[in-house]
Amino acid sequence: QVQVVESGGGLVQAGDSLKLSCVASGRTFGLYAMGWFRQAPGKEREFAAVITMSGASTYYLDSLKGRFTISKDNGKYTVYLQMNSLKPEDTAVYYCAARRVFAPFQRLGTVSEYEYWGQGTQVTVSS
Repeated sequence: QVQVVESGGGLVQAGDSLKLSCVASGRTFGLYAMGWFRQAPGKEREFAAVITMSGASTYYLDSLKGRFTISKDNGKYTVYLQMNSLKPEDTAVYYCAARRVFAPFQRLGTVSEYEYWGQGTQVTVSS
């Protein structure tokens, strides 16, 4: 089993930056990818970014490119989401997820492709 824990959420103003952290523990050896999703009130959970744990390839939701950056600690199952120039529409619960086996990038933006999920961390951006 794999446990996933997010941290770093909070209340910020529009234009501010925030960095989220996610730590995976337990049977983490061989995890293929870890990603970030978000869910705004009344909306479905949507993909934000993903990083592969071996080659550190990254993939983003198009609308977030240039503002959000996903990264990882080498040798650790820890990933980060640096969020810059935050907007009120970025307000959501941000979830970290992990996937054990290979999948092409086209599938890594789908909620159902991840086996392990954290409880989420709230990010609120005021205008």
